[in-house]
Amino acid sequence: MADARKRGAGRIYCAGDITGYGPFPDQVCEFLQESQIDAITGNYDIKVLMVIKKGAASVADLQRKKQKILLWTATHIKQRTQEYLAGLPEQLHIDLPGGLKLLLVHGTPLSNDDDIYSSITDRGLKAKMGDAQTDILVCGHTHIPFVKKVSEVLVVNCGSVGQPVDGDPRLSYAIVSSDDDNPPRGRIVRVEYDIKKLVKALRETSLPKGLRKDLTLGTKRMFLQ
Repeated sequence: MADARKRGAGRIYCAGDITGYGPFPDQVCEFLQESQIDAITGNYDIKVLMVIKKGAASVADLQRKKQKILLWTATHIKQRTQEYLAGLPEQLHIDLPGGLKLLLVHGTPLSNDDDIYSSITDRGLKAKMGDAQTDILVCGHTHIPFVKKVSEVLVVNCGSVGQPVDGDPRLSYAIVSSDDDNPPRGRIVRVEYDIKKLVKALRETSLPKGLRKDLTLGTKRMFLQ
């Protein structure tokens, strides 16, 4: 937040996956609310709520360590956090200066479990847009940030604040700019943060040990083995 403000960010949004993987689910949700940051729900947020409502059987088809993460999170969040997550929209439609439209999704306009990578083509993006029409599409989910103009749409994957998987352990977020005189622009920002402090906090939980190395390396490879 401090870095984004310092760089001139006027409005800040969260693209989902607020819970899962991290040891501070309540604190993160409280921070977003106190900071009045508009957010959407991510696939992990929905899965956490599913576990709370239907039990462990609802995620039995997932990889074992992912199940462990979801079960831990579901049993370590307050009722207030559950209500906050349940009340989040799946998408946000945002009007920007210059008459431009921005669509914020977690995965794609079709599903928060779907992916958009930097290799996306015009045809591929069209298939993932459904009926959605926008000038700027901002997504997350893959934790791999990029900015790319695809056909007439500026596609921005903001990456992940704290759980990168592209080999760079720094957190990432995206800055999108729009004005009357220039086409929309996007750029990825990487920021150092106290990984050791986070790893120490993880060590005090029963979350999978592999997460500590993943965070240190900025990769998911070790966690998936």
